[in-house]
Amino acid sequence: MNKALWVAAVLALAESTSPAAADRKAASIIEGRCALCHGPEGESASAIYPRLAAQNAEYIGKQLKDFRDGRRKSDAMAEMAADLTDGEIAALAEFFAGKPPKSRRPGDTDLAGVGRYIYVKGNPYSGVPACATCHGPAAHGTTQLPRLAGQHPAYLQTQLKEFNKRARTNDNAVMHTVAAKLAELELVAVTVYLGGLE
Repeated sequence: MNKALWVAAVLALAESTSPAAADRKAASIIEGRCALCHGPEGESASAIYPRLAAQNAEYIGKQLKDFRDGRRKSDAMAEMAADLTDGEIAALAEFFAGKPPKSRRPGDTDLAGVGRYIYVKGNPYSGVPACATCHGPAAHGTTQLPRLAGQHPAYLQTQLKEFNKRARTNDNAVMHTVAAKLAELELVAVTVYLGGLE
């Protein structure tokens, strides 16, 4: 290879792995795949799809890899993630994690009050642990656990039911036990409470 071609190849490689190139690639993927369901800024309008804005980057990355690799089941997401590289996944995760969350008020403040109690204290009579123990007092999660604050209540309800049925198995098995203990009122109340947090 002559020197000019070698230099051009090195420059092309540097450009393809630069942060700016990663941002452009992520923007292209978001426009072509993510925005329709999750919104261009990660604020999905439909309760069917999760809000991704301000979600923990590591958590988003794990979920995308799990969809891609078949560890988490979803016909739609398996197709969307099938050809994503680890670098593209990291860029998407950082993009959505960097977006500010939007605050929303719970529709039923009385129900949200019950949910707050369950989230903070659990239910010692039925063995439901306090959600805050793992997901944090503000429900912002950790690198391994999702941010729940501001999430669509209906989406959270669906996920809790999936954990209860053992249909969702790619995450912490503790959630199978927790979800199985939640009464319907508790499940709805805690998700309504979480939906109103920032």
